Amino acid sequence: MASPLKVEFQFDFGSPNAYLAEYALPGIEKRTGVKFDYVPVLLGGIYKATNNMSPFDSLRGIKNKPEYNALETQRFVRRHNITKFKQNQFFPVNTLMLMRGATAAIFENMFEPYFRAAYHHMWEEPKKMDDPEIFRNAFLSSGIDIDRLIARAQQDDVKKRLIEVTTDAVNRGAFGSPTFFVGKEMFFGKDQLRDVEESIVEQLGAAKAKSA
Repeated sequence: MASPLKVEFQFDFGSPNAYLAEYALPGIEKRTGVKFDYVPVLLGGIYKATNNMSPFDSLRGIKNKPEYNALETQRFVRRHNITKFKQNQFFPVNTLMLMRGATAAIFENMFEPYFRAAYHHMWEEPKKMDDPEIFRNAFLSSGIDIDRLIARAQQDDVKKRLIEVTTDAVNRGAFGSPTFFVGKEMFFGKDQLRDVEESIVEQLGAAKAKSA
């Protein structure tokens, strides 16, 4: 039976924190019985619409905070036993091709293998994934029919869908990635996953009590 509760993981492949957060989602799904909807959004579009910027830019020149952020990342990596993560030396990467590709992959029922390959080439064997040739060869090496997705990503319905989903995210309160929605409740960042899980449990309990 489908869950009455809609739970979303809004991500951009350019966010290392979204990559890290995704490791914790299967555990939450197993404990709660709820599946996350994986929603590709364009982080550059969100930043532009909200006048926000990436931590890479906002932390530049600040004393102590970048070091603390790195420490928090190390703690998260240890807690979730994440062994493949590597910093991308080409960061920040323009993710427009990647996110249009993800949207096209949803249309073409190729999302799961595309998603895994994209994260592999961004944060496990990091590459400059905004270079069209590197982008294409990376996905080919992962067995993805990337030429099909590149062509599909150029079509208006794919471009329109990515814009719509990104705009909708901003209208609902998003300002970065990863963003989680549990029903109408929004949570930002990998460090809010405990609250995400608590909200899922609370809202499922409330829905069950209401229907009893």
